[in-house]
Order: sequence, then structure tokens, then C-alpha cells
Amino acid sequence: MLTTRFTETFGIEHPIVCGGMTAVGTAELIAAVANAGALGCLTALTQPTPEALAKEIARTRDLTDKPFAVNLTILPTITPVPYDEYRDAIIDSGIKIVETAGSNPAPHLPSFKEAGVKVIHKAVAVRHALKAEKLGVDAVSIDGFECAGHPGEDDIGGLVLIAAAAAKLTIPIIASGGIADGRGLAGALALGADAANMGTRFMATTEAPIHENVKQQIVANDERATKVVFRKFHNSARVARNAISDQIAEIESQEGTTFSDVAELAAGARGRAEVLGKGDMDGGMWWASQSQGLINEVASCAEVVARIVADAEEIIGTRLAAMRT
Repeated sequence: MLTTRFTETFGIEHPIVCGGMTAVGTAELIAAVANAGALGCLTALTQPTPEALAKEIARTRDLTDKPFAVNLTILPTITPVPYDEYRDAIIDSGIKIVETAGSNPAPHLPSFKEAGVKVIHKAVAVRHALKAEKLGVDAVSIDGFECAGHPGEDDIGGLVLIAAAAAKLTIPIIASGGIADGRGLAGALALGADAANMGTRFMATTEAPIHENVKQQIVANDERATKVVFRKFHNSARVARNAISDQIAEIESQEGTTFSDVAELAAGARGRAEVLGKGDMDGGMWWASQSQGLINEVASCAEVVARIVADAEEIIGTRLAAMRT
């Protein structure tokens, strides 16, 4: 058993988190993660309305009696999102752990705190993590450059970023980016983190609500099978390498192009429908981290979590201990 500030603060059996993933973090996956003893994050904005979110929370509770979190990603959008209503649906549903991401969570913290909700905020830089700590969040999930999604513009890998964050923060730290096995968990703990967040690893599970082709592609891919796009637009994003991400990169490299020139190719709705839904691996842009190179099979969440924990315990208790003379 690995006991850390994370497991003690949040009441979770293992120091493993499946963070919020749009269109992936639904009841089937998150309940399976919770039943395996890890913390799964249901994604609020995957649901079209706050009312639908409340129903998805209830559906998750039908599948597990263990704690789980809800991710609320706060970003500028063309169509306004009723964030206050989503927040209230989370609170009214009795959720006690929330993962916030994107913009500053300050407007929502008083309501969460009043309701006894613990908040994990995702950050991509130590300065952002320190700001979140000052605002009063309960933990920080910090993303190294290896991560899927938006790693920021500083290009700091986890080996440095996690240690740098641990040296300055006093609240629990969840290491994120490029972690998919027990070696990564043990390494994150050694660097000063209290848990490890894994997204791509949980996509390649039997319970993940995505097409089997995506899961098998993750297994087939290696650590080079990602692409960083949107750098020109100061919104760098690591995605899986395919025909669409290569095309986006080519357009981006041309002088005078703007985001509008790639918007149709990069549309999230397209990736969700064509790739995650239909299994057309070149049908749209989809998200994956460099940890693809560490994922060798599709397995159940229970098997994944058990193996990660067992391997980390063996590394910490046997392999590293044997090096002491």
C-alpha cells in the first residue's frame, strides 16, 4: 500500500488519478477507475447541460460507491458556457472533489469551499501552481511538457517541473504528463509528488467509451507518435500524430496563416465523432501523450491500477532498496 498526502487528504486508496478528458470521462470509465481504488474525474462539459451533468453523476453513483471527482474546465468559448450552473450542479449532487482547469478558478472557490468541496487545480508552470495555492486550492496537478492537451509555452519536462514544484509548494502535488506505469508513479513520488495523473493510459482500457481502433492505435504507437500544434497561435497542444495533425502543422508553418485556417481540421466535434466515435484514425485531431510508447496492451481499469501499484511498490521496496549498501 502506498500512502501519501494525496491518499490521506482525498480519501483515495491509491495515489493515481484519471484526470478530466472530454468525451472520455463518462460514467463507465470513471466508475471503473473509482472501483479500482484510484480517483477518476467525470468531465462536466462532456455533458451538454448542467442537468445532464447531474444525471451523469447519478449514473456514476449507480456504478460505484467509491469517491470520484468532477472536472470543470474553464475556458473562453464562442458560445457562452453557464459555468455557475455547472458548478451548482456539482455541489447540489454532493460531489466532494473537483478538478479545475483552464482559467483562474477563483470565482468558483468560495462556493466550493462553503460546500466542503476539495479542489485540485491543473497547472503547467510552477508560478501558476503557486498562484493556485495562494487562492486556496487543496492540491495542484502539474503538467509536464510530455502531456496530452495544452502543456503551456515553457516546454519544461516533468523530470524538472515536478521537482521544481515540490520545492516550492506546500499542498499535495499530482504529477502529470507522460506517466503510464509503475516506473512513472515511483519516479513521480521520488521527485516529490504525492500522486500521478494518467490520461492516455486510461484511454487504452476496456471501459473507456471510445472506439477500439483508438485503443489499439495507442498500443501500436511509440513515444514519437505525437505532434505539438498551435504553437504559432500561442496555444500549444500535444495531439496524436496522424494525417490531420500533420496537415495542421503544415498549414501552421506557412507565412501569414491564422487559427481560422486550421479551425475546421482541429474542430473537437470532428475528432470526437470521426476518431473516438467511428474509429477513423485519420478522421480528425485527437489527444494523446508521449506515454503511448509505454502502453503495451488494452486492459481493464482494475488490471491497470493493480499492476501500476504493484510495480511501483516493487521498485520502491525492492529494486531501489537493494541499491543501498
